[in-house]
Amino acid sequence: MVGVDGGSDVISATYDLLGTAEEAAATAQRICVEQTVEFPLDLIDREDIKDRIVAKVVSLEALDPGRHRVVVAFPRLVVGSDLTQLLNVLYGNISLVPGIRLVALDLPQPLLAHFDGPRFGRSGLRALAGVERRPLVATALKPMGLSSRELAELAGQLARGGLDIIKDDHGLTDQSFCPFEERVTQCAAAVAEVNARQGTRCLYFANVTAPSGVMAERAAIARRVGAAGLVVAPGLTGLDAMARLAADGDVGLPILSHPAFQGALTVSDDFGIAHGVLYGQLNRLAGADGVIFPSHGGRFSFTRAQCREIVDGATCAMGSFAPIFPAPAGGMSLDRVGELVEFYGDEVVLLIGGDLHRHGAGLIDGCRRFLEAVYSAGVEG
Repeated sequence: MVGVDGGSDVISATYDLLGTAEEAAATAQRICVEQTVEFPLDLIDREDIKDRIVAKVVSLEALDPGRHRVVVAFPRLVVGSDLTQLLNVLYGNISLVPGIRLVALDLPQPLLAHFDGPRFGRSGLRALAGVERRPLVATALKPMGLSSRELAELAGQLARGGLDIIKDDHGLTDQSFCPFEERVTQCAAAVAEVNARQGTRCLYFANVTAPSGVMAERAAIARRVGAAGLVVAPGLTGLDAMARLAADGDVGLPILSHPAFQGALTVSDDFGIAHGVLYGQLNRLAGADGVIFPSHGGRFSFTRAQCREIVDGATCAMGSFAPIFPAPAGGMSLDRVGELVEFYGDEVVLLIGGDLHRHGAGLIDGCRRFLEAVYSAGVEG
């Protein structure tokens, strides 16, 4: 996950480039210019701009005859302290150029100090859920089309089954069949009632993904009516919008990041942004406390190696930022829990949706089987 150590004034970014050695060298230089001055170098007659602003190629090596890896050092001063400008420098204009993939990122501490990062992180979520060691177990409220009352009844059953986290599906927003405030109020109340009766600490996360100016309002409502956390899809809202929400002390709730609309950035090995950088490091930078992603073996195409990249990005050293929870999902089933625990270990949120409804003994029994499968995998509570 980490590039070269360029010091406190340098952002180190590593890219994989398609093409011959000559083409890769030209592309590497293009990145340095395009992502900083965006101006012909031969027309710049000020040496201070060339020395202090234009990025530099640190290394360029062949991975195979048609693929090369370049490490580029960007001066920290070109970013300032804005997340939007950091993204622009790392993969702005060059996102329009085929054959360039951002694969690793190393941010200096003076830049990281400008960002709040995760408010809770992995340990904070554990504390809220009252779970010291084992994987957290979670699900999503589905299917779309249920009324607020029906979703609340479903949330109550899931809480009775002993789950740690119940989240809105990312498609639940403010539809006529389940208006936002009505749905969140009823679901939060249903989970709180079960918690009070059973002495449990199930957490209900409300989806607040919404247009600019609306998301903060919905987050405030969610906090007021008793939601324990928030779901945000930063591919739809922007990473900076999620970061502002995470930093808002008046809201002060943990955030699960959902990958909707980000997939096109990662699904090809030939362009885009590597899984660990996007879903791991950049989501942490933007304040997520957990990141939902499609696990290998589900209904999407992520590989074991790509999932491992995400875990690394969610937990690698990033200044003072806390590690966050990877939350593999996307068609997971109860019969795979042992395999998932073996692959991800204890520090994971296991998210199973539809398969909990598949078992004839009922939904509450399905939740309890979920927990039993975690314990059967040899994980202590």
